[in-house]
Parts: sequence; C-alpha cells; structure tokens
Amino acid sequence: MPKDISMDDLILRVVEIMIKELKLEDVTPETFDLDLDLVDELGIDSMELATVALHLQDEYEIIIDEDDYPKLSSIRLIADYIRDRL
Repeated sequence: MPKDISMDDLILRVVEIMIKELKLEDVTPETFDLDLDLVDELGIDSMELATVALHLQDEYEIIIDEDDYPKLSSIRLIADYIRDRL
C-alpha cells in the first residue's frame, strides 16, 4: 500500500469497501455522508464493523486493534485512523 495515498482516495476506497461489505443499497460513494455515525445512524453492529475492519487490515496492511473499533464511528474517522497507521 503506498504511503502517499491521498486522503480523498483513501476515503473513496473506505466508502467502497463499506458499501460492498455491508451490501448497502441506494448508496454511492458520492452520496455517502462521511460524518454519518455508522453505529447510531446507520445501524452497523459490532460484527459488521469487525468484518469491515478485517477487510481494511488486509487492504492497507495495518493492524486495527479491537479496542479501537469504537473510534471507527464514521468514514472520515476510519480514514484518519488508517492514514495514521500507514
């Protein structure tokens, strides 16, 4: 994974993964609210978040500690988290 990936590209990829892994219908990367609370507003449960986290770990070759899952509450926060670990 390149260390110089742009934040926009990172956010776009995280959104694409979320849409695919969670089988979100009627949502596109362009319409996905980056600050939407994934648990409280979108209703993602801990198993779904774990699935997404595992996919992101593989994609970006990083470790996402289970204790950090509560920090991953929006697309923007997930992208920031990944960026900090690249």
